[in-house]
This record gives sequence, structure tokens and C-alpha cells, in this order.
Amino acid sequence: MAQSKLATYQNIIAGLPDQPWQREDLLIEDLLLKQENDLSLYYAPYDYVNPAAKVTIVGITPGFTQMSLSLLQAKDDLASGISLSDIDRRAKYVASFAGTMRRHLIDMLNELGLPELLNVYDSSELFGDRRELIHTTSVIRYPLFRKGDNYTGHNPRMLSSNLIRKYALHDFANELAAVKDSIVIPLGKSVSDVLRYIDDEKPLPGERLHERCLFDFPHPSGANGHRKKQFELLKEHHKEILRRKLRKSYSSEMDSPTQDSQTCRTRHSL
Repeated sequence: MAQSKLATYQNIIAGLPDQPWQREDLLIEDLLLKQENDLSLYYAPYDYVNPAAKVTIVGITPGFTQMSLSLLQAKDDLASGISLSDIDRRAKYVASFAGTMRRHLIDMLNELGLPELLNVYDSSELFGDRRELIHTTSVIRYPLFRKGDNYTGHNPRMLSSNLIRKYALHDFANELAAVKDSIVIPLGKSVSDVLRYIDDEKPLPGERLHERCLFDFPHPSGANGHRKKQFELLKEHHKEILRRKLRKSYSSEMDSPTQDSQTCRTRHSL
């Protein structure tokens, strides 16, 4: 499971200037993790992993908006004396897929019938009170920029860069192994391509990804003008994967005599 870097960076975060932040305020040497040619990787608190997640949603890398939100939450929490482990979790919860892309993503998950399968009213709850049901992450866990702009998964292609390849095939693959057997929803073709490579060349423990991954799910960014067409093409196939995996998962829980399943049974009956 990911080891948090927050203790290393807490003093730097606490000393960040007051908002509003521009890129020059956050894309600074003190937060720089790695560089490769035009690529620069910066720290933001994205290390929290939820191993109990039913669904894992995977992006390319946090953008500047997400980086800003996570660092602001961490800065405020540090000032309030909140524990580092809680700060990691809270910062990631606030920032994951924030902005218009979250609304588009929620709409698509609703169309797939995910709320009914997870016993929630609306997929927006997965980013709120029922956050324990999902894990959010990225192929590149920390914010990656190319010449100061958000990295979009192209130029360079993800696995052609040594920097990205290391994070994709080691850190990201280990994180996926920590959410074993979770449904995986990759946002965009470049993420799907990495997941296919992992499944073919470096299979993870447990069930193979091709049995539980919604390959070629569209990226929910407003800049993706083809997302609705892409979504419709595979909607029924993706719905079938969700039904098969999540109904099986909940059936197994309900049959288990453990205390956890008793708690689950009580919750689902409410």
C-alpha cells in the first residue's frame, strides 16, 4: 500500500502563501519530485488508499485544479491540528476528479445503474457520505505537468516515458493490488491502454483485470467532445460487467457469518 509522503512535506505546505494560488505558487522547487525532459512531477497529498473499495476509478494524473484543492485542504487541516493520516484521506476526498468532470462522471455512473448496485440513491453519494465504497486514483499518482500545463496522457505517450512507466508499472500497479478484485473504471483510452498492458504483461494478484475493468470508458472531461458517443457504444457491456461483479460481491457478503457482513446487512436494510 502507498506510503504517505505528507510528513516530509507538511512544513512546506503549511508555509504556502495565501490563496488564490497561481501555478507559480505551487509548481515550485520545494514540491518537485521528479523531472524528465519537459515533464515535471510535483507532490500533492494523494497517497490515501481505500482497500475495501467496491469500485476503483482511475484517471491519468491530478491536474492543477485538483492539486490546488488537495493542498488547500491539507494546509487548513495542518493548521487545525488534524492527524496526518486523516489529512491524507481528507485532501484526496476533496480533490479527486473535482470540477465539471466529476459531474459528467456522476451522470455516466448513474446511467450505468451503479447506484442501485451499491445501494445508494445517486452516484454523487460516492463522493460524499458513501465515499467508503470507492477508491480514486491515477496512473501517475501525483500531479504531472508538461511545460507547466496539465499532462493529458499524450506527448509523450504514457509508457514511452521512463518517469511515467515507473509510476504506472510499479506504484500504480501496487496500488491496484491493494484494492484486489475491485471493479476498475479507467477514464480515457490512455488509462485503458496502461491497464491492458499490466493485465497482459504483469498480471495482478486475484481476478484478472479483463474480467472486472470497464475498458474504454470515456474520459469525463468537458474537452472530450466524443464522450457521449463513446459511452453509448459500450454502455450495455459495461452495465453487464457491473451487474455480474457487484451482485456477486454483495451476495458473498450477505452469505458470510462475519461481523462485517452483519453490519452490511443492517446497513442495506435501512
